[in-house]
Amino acid sequence: MSRYEYWGESAVLDRAGSLIHYWAVGPDEAPVVVLTHGASMDHRMFDDQLAALLDAGYRVLGWDVRGHGISKPIGTAFSVPVVVEDLVAILDRLGIDEVALVGQSFGGYVSQEFLFRHPARVSALAVVGATDITTVPSTLEYVALRLSPYLFRIWPAGHLRKTIAERTAETEAVKRYAYNATSQLSKREFVTVWKGVATALHAEPGYVIERPFLLTHGALDGTGTIVRDAPSWAEKGPNCRYEVVPEAGHNANQDNPAFFNRVLLEFLEQ
Repeated sequence: MSRYEYWGESAVLDRAGSLIHYWAVGPDEAPVVVLTHGASMDHRMFDDQLAALLDAGYRVLGWDVRGHGISKPIGTAFSVPVVVEDLVAILDRLGIDEVALVGQSFGGYVSQEFLFRHPARVSALAVVGATDITTVPSTLEYVALRLSPYLFRIWPAGHLRKTIAERTAETEAVKRYAYNATSQLSKREFVTVWKGVATALHAEPGYVIERPFLLTHGALDGTGTIVRDAPSWAEKGPNCRYEVVPEAGHNANQDNPAFFNRVLLEFLEQ
């Protein structure tokens, strides 16, 4: 069986130099949930969420962000705003006006930026393992983030992929998936993507997420400042539900899908 048959056959959007593959699964009239994966991952990281959401009666849109999975080539430009507009173009093609957004890591940045730019099109937001895109960290942390693409540029590709897989997940199955997904990007593509991550933050004093907001991360997530910063971020949101996924790392929705799916479905039902 092809690894993509679980989602069915993809549709393709030719935009800004990239053939972007996406999967729209479920009844046309159902509420739409968009799943956006993390940097160097692909749509398969939401396999367990697809099944749960379909069983609950939702329509699910998954996609491989430009440069990831089978969405090749990476195209003429890569940044969070470019990826947001890719998603807008997919939704417009499908005739979808309003969605609930679920984003993991980099996908959490994309989902936040989509809400920031197109609030009328978002009914709810769920973030897995990401920080607030509208808050710039301390000077030292911000400089380190901006310089990180240069570190990745000189990091041997094979060791980099193994390191990402090892630090991304707690379970061996998810580590194997992460290594496979990351191996789909060339070293140049990975550095290009990470430049998009490193330049994504923009300070917006006073901005809060007004929509229903689910903030989650794995209890064992050691990526960046996610675990440290999540509680204060959650306190800012008037409609935020904050949940820590036990026995899970950065890809928390994969490490502990039973817990994550229960929380996600409860949130969406509200």
